[in-house]
Amino acid sequence: MTQHPYNPGRLLFGGDYNPEQWSRDVWVEDIALMRRAAVNTVSLGIFSWALLEPREGEYDVTWLDDIIALLHEAGIGFFLATPTASPPPWFTRAYPDALPVRADGTKLSHGSRDTYAISAPAYRDASRRIARFLADRYGSHPGLRGWHVHNEYGTIDYGPHAAEAFRRWLRRKYDSLDALNAAWVTAFWSQHYDEWNDVLPPRATQYLHNPAQAVDFKRFNSDEMLEAYLEQKAEITASGSTAPVTTNFMLPTWNHLEQWSWSDAQDAVSIDHYLDDPGIDGETHVAYCGDLTRSWAGGPWLLMEQNAIGIRMGDRTSLKEPDQTIRNSLGYIARGSQSSLFFQWRASAGGSEFWHGALVPHAGEASRAFEAVVELGGILESISEVVEPPTDGRTFEADVAILWDAEGWWSTETPHLPNDALSYSDEVRATHRSLWRAGISVDFVRAGDDLSRYRLVIIPSMFAMSEADAAWLTSYVRAGGQVVVQFFSGIADMNQRVITGGYPGVLRELLGVRAEEIRPLPDGETLELGEEHYSELWSERVQLDGATSVVDYREGALAGLPAITRNDVGAGAATYLSTRLTQRSRDRFYARLCVDLGIEPVVSGAADLGLEAVRRRGAAADYLFLLHHGSERVTVSGEGVDLVTGASATGLSLEPGGVAVIRESSREWMLAAENPSGE
Repeated sequence: MTQHPYNPGRLLFGGDYNPEQWSRDVWVEDIALMRRAAVNTVSLGIFSWALLEPREGEYDVTWLDDIIALLHEAGIGFFLATPTASPPPWFTRAYPDALPVRADGTKLSHGSRDTYAISAPAYRDASRRIARFLADRYGSHPGLRGWHVHNEYGTIDYGPHAAEAFRRWLRRKYDSLDALNAAWVTAFWSQHYDEWNDVLPPRATQYLHNPAQAVDFKRFNSDEMLEAYLEQKAEITASGSTAPVTTNFMLPTWNHLEQWSWSDAQDAVSIDHYLDDPGIDGETHVAYCGDLTRSWAGGPWLLMEQNAIGIRMGDRTSLKEPDQTIRNSLGYIARGSQSSLFFQWRASAGGSEFWHGALVPHAGEASRAFEAVVELGGILESISEVVEPPTDGRTFEADVAILWDAEGWWSTETPHLPNDALSYSDEVRATHRSLWRAGISVDFVRAGDDLSRYRLVIIPSMFAMSEADAAWLTSYVRAGGQVVVQFFSGIADMNQRVITGGYPGVLRELLGVRAEEIRPLPDGETLELGEEHYSELWSERVQLDGATSVVDYREGALAGLPAITRNDVGAGAATYLSTRLTQRSRDRFYARLCVDLGIEPVVSGAADLGLEAVRRRGAAADYLFLLHHGSERVTVSGEGVDLVTGASATGLSLEPGGVAVIRESSREWMLAAENPSGE
């Protein structure tokens, strides 16, 4: 796995700054407030193309020169973006063919962000030019922290440029139409192709798309956007700039990128992350993001954006309390982030996102929100030593790994599966949530990675898998590993073709089972299983073929048949979950399994007290992050120093909502809940 040991020498704090929205007197106020809050980093120019290049080939960067000078004088560094996520009006007027087309044929108009056709030659040429201009001018600036190429790649185009580029991609992959026809099973529904020009993106059509075509189009888009990113990176490198180059991933609601290959192409891996729940599950989401991004990066990473005081949920914004902003920021850093950056610095007075949260809210500095920003800045300065990674680059230790596969996500998005309520993303998240609740550290891995350091590997519902994937898992298990495979895995090959002879396809031999029926459950229905487990959404009629049953179905048509099985293979074992455990049952299953395997939480008993305990390895010491999500004061006793307060960790008292970052002298910890009322 490629490692990206980005080390800025201090924890970066700040966020997107849009001075072009404000008068210069506000700039002066901004700099003063940044210094007060210990902000040391901003991101500039992300959506500024129309001002930077007001007419094609004519540049006006006076305002950018001036704000960079002010920031540099104040000791504030910057990431400089290439503004290619939002082409200016003159561009779309001059090149209307570079506007994106939706699947239904609707050609979008200028008027928002991300209105570009990624494969349009004019767009790619203009993107390279603006990237090179900025790199030539600012690439050696001493305040430059790095290059922020584009923003949240993900606009999907179905127009003529996309069609041509898709065909070129397919020619490289399949070489011939005969190979494509075989892979896509075009004999079905009279889809056989004998001319390349007949092959199109999966545009709106009468009924169901060809699933292989749909997944290939997602693969193509990831590769096409990566090519566009690499073109800009090449221009920056050719200018002589040595600053690291990144682009910000975006999760969780949509996923258009294959993150492992993208991570390999970046000097530092960064992400924008916005919570999807205002309650305790938002805390699990922070952990999920941190574990994912650290795993993609193979080490330290960058949080490029997070939300400050507002969490947008559907049609309304939920308030994010100041103490949660602090806990969330430390949650990311605990899992390897080298930064706590936000969108944005100052809340916009107008424009499309003028109700988006910001470090300086509409109320200004005289607000509890900004007071929390000042507090957070002080905390980050006090714990900044954690930024130094250990010599091996591994900031995290985990005994458990979950397979993350973007193509697994895409495969389960194809319509007309046995139960369209199945979501790959939900399965990964639910499994990670169970381990978080048990206080267990988790890495994510890609197929083919070295698994020897892990005692348990979990495969979420991976509809499509290859023979090589099956051999990789089998080798791990034979060598003594423990693997858990969740339902609807290994069913199809990488072209979405079902492997006949019984489910779960390529994993039948490893799992020692053969399923002949998939039996989806109606919404809201649960099945009782043995061992006090319940399941939902999915079930399978499983026959044992070498495995033994661990838990049986207790009711319904499958009563008495295996629900959870175990197959001993070599020195290890493979467990199969043929049904979707409810969240509570999933929590119990994985907590018990970890106990059986001797996999211990970071701090025993912490989760029971509402404490999230995370250990980050550093160059000089290990650091125990304690984030209190519970409702009772907790006493922490052990050997170390809390960097947040400077106090000894012996008898440290942690209030609900509080945080501690302890430089450890020992890993032995005792925790106890306090009851201030004496009841």
